Amino acid sequence: MIRNRATRRAALWISAIGLLACAPAPGAASEAAASAGAALYASACSSCHGARGTGMPQHQVGFDLPLPDFTDCSFASREPDSDWIAVTHDGGPARGFSTLMPAFGGALGLGELEAVMGYVRGFCGNPDWPAGELNLPKSLVTEKAYPEDEAVYTAAVDLEGERAVSNKIVYEKRFGARNQVEIAIPFGWRESGESGGAAASSGGWLGGIGDVAVGVKRAVYHNAGTGTIFSLTGEIVLPTGDREKGLGKGTAVFEPFATFGQALPSEFFLQSQAGFELPADPDRAGREGFWRVSLGRTFTSGMFGRSWSPIVELLGAKELGEDGPVEWDAVPQMQVSLNRRQHILLSAGVRLPVTDAGTRDAQLLFYLLWDWFDGGFFSGW
Repeated sequence: MIRNRATRRAALWISAIGLLACAPAPGAASEAAASAGAALYASACSSCHGARGTGMPQHQVGFDLPLPDFTDCSFASREPDSDWIAVTHDGGPARGFSTLMPAFGGALGLGELEAVMGYVRGFCGNPDWPAGELNLPKSLVTEKAYPEDEAVYTAAVDLEGERAVSNKIVYEKRFGARNQVEIAIPFGWRESGESGGAAASSGGWLGGIGDVAVGVKRAVYHNAGTGTIFSLTGEIVLPTGDREKGLGKGTAVFEPFATFGQALPSEFFLQSQAGFELPADPDRAGREGFWRVSLGRTFTSGMFGRSWSPIVELLGAKELGEDGPVEWDAVPQMQVSLNRRQHILLSAGVRLPVTDAGTRDAQLLFYLLWDWFDGGFFSGW
């Protein structure tokens, strides 16, 4: 989901200005902020969420809506502070949740809400879980480093030459604090350009399932303070597609790759990926090295509204052991959140060949992403 760090910075400045007037040292300021957060939580939040963050019993709060458990790191670590502050500031409906969650924006300032968030973050005592601030916007091609629970539909449409439509459904499931398993099922259609055959003679299309991929990702390093996350992934691509129809490579392929994400000042972010395609049968598919980098920035409508992330990717690939040149592509794109909860995202862009533009086709790319851990597809609109 897209995040608004401007809210966090504003809250920090508000807190700092107030504390500088009476704080003799940074250590004392930190202790004062922590103490203020605990006091505010006790007075404004604990009657429903409990003194320890586990939620009060339903017979005491007087309603049937289950309350979240802030000590559950799998739940509490996924979203950035900005999402929590949006709900506490504007109430549950701000993110498509229940009206039973009241709005505190009229009673508490951003600095006070930031102090409460600092206290709530302490309920999850396991530092292995990457912070939600590291879940940077997904690019169209470059993989991200953050482990997620997502379902993504992607499509690529050739804009020149022989017409083709390539699709892929990706299911991602997080397990443990740092890990994710992924299954990708490609399918598509292309205009038959071969001489002879029923499809070609009738001007028809060839289609079917492509090579299914299964992968495992692990975040080996993450640091919310520096905004850095680094992951390693191993993926096996199975020869399930029909090679004769151009829907598969006809051999298993092992794809190891590394991914890196870095949050930058002023809502900018950088992501990169590098790896190899290593076929089991080199006579059927070539060995390839690839590297990708994307740079983007997130804009938000109002304080907590719809988010927009323009992104530019640069993609490189080269056949290993060959003297051929590196193939370069550029992919300008835009990602936008579609609903209030911001767990349904749409991105669209164009993949433009930078090298060999006369022989390689441009493509229209897009994806529809559903962060299913945050609720149903039709929730939060």
